[in-house]
Amino acid sequence: MRRYWIEKKDIFQDQVNFTGDVFHHIFDVCRQAEGSKFEVLTEDSKAYFVQVTQVSKKTAHAQILEERVIPPIKEPRVHILLSVSRFPVMDAIMEKAVEMGVASIQPFFSEYSFLRKGDKLSDNKFERWEKIVRSATQQSGRGDLMKIHDPITFDKITGLINQKPDSVGLFAYEGPSTLSIKSFVSKAKSQHPQGIKDLWIIVGSEGGFSTTEVQQFQNLGLDPVTLGPQVLRVETACMALVSVLKYDFDLMC
Repeated sequence: MRRYWIEKKDIFQDQVNFTGDVFHHIFDVCRQAEGSKFEVLTEDSKAYFVQVTQVSKKTAHAQILEERVIPPIKEPRVHILLSVSRFPVMDAIMEKAVEMGVASIQPFFSEYSFLRKGDKLSDNKFERWEKIVRSATQQSGRGDLMKIHDPITFDKITGLINQKPDSVGLFAYEGPSTLSIKSFVSKAKSQHPQGIKDLWIIVGSEGGFSTTEVQQFQNLGLDPVTLGPQVLRVETACMALVSVLKYDFDLMC
C-alpha cells in the first residue's frame, strides 16, 4: 500500500486536504486520482486510510475510511553521532537510518571529517536530508520523523553521552580494540539493570578518528568497540551497529 506523509493541520474532521508540494507529489508525480485509496501518516503517530473524493488543478480532498495508531519506537532509542562524511554517504545513512528506526542523527566535525568545523552545511543540504527522511518514513511506515540535528564541534559531544544514568555511548573504532560489540552489550546491560533509555553510537567519517580524539573518548569512559577485523565503510558500520543493537535489545518486534 502506498503511504504519504502529511501534516496534521491538513486533516479536518473526517477529511484530508492536499495542497502545495504534497499535492504535487501525490497527484502529479505518483499519479493518484479520484477514487484512489492509500494511507497518510501524521506527526502524532497516526495513520489514516483514505479514499480520494475530489481532484482539481491544485488541490484534492479525501475521505477518511479508517484510523490506526502507529506504535512508538521501543526503548532504548538509538541515536547516531556521525562525523560529517561525504554527502552521498550521508544521504545513504539518512535513508537507511529511518528505515532501521534510528531516533536521531547528530552530525559533528572531527579532525578527519569531510568538512572542518569552520565550514557550514548549506540549507539546501538539510532540505535534501529532510526530503530523504520523509520519503523513507513513507516507505517504512514509521509514525515519526527522524530528527537531524545541526552539526556540532567535537568538544560538544561530551554534553550528549554518558550524562544520564539511563544513557549509554558506544564508540565504534576501526583501530586496535579488545572490546567486541557482544562484550559491550553484555557490559551495558549488567551496568544498567533498570534499563537503558538512549543508546548513542559514535561513528567516524572516511578518515576515522585521530589518536587524540580516541584518547578523549576514553577519558569519557568510552572504550573503543570493534566490529571485527574487516574495516567497514561508514554507511556499512552504521547499519551493522544499529542491526546488532536492535537484535540484542529486542527491538525487532
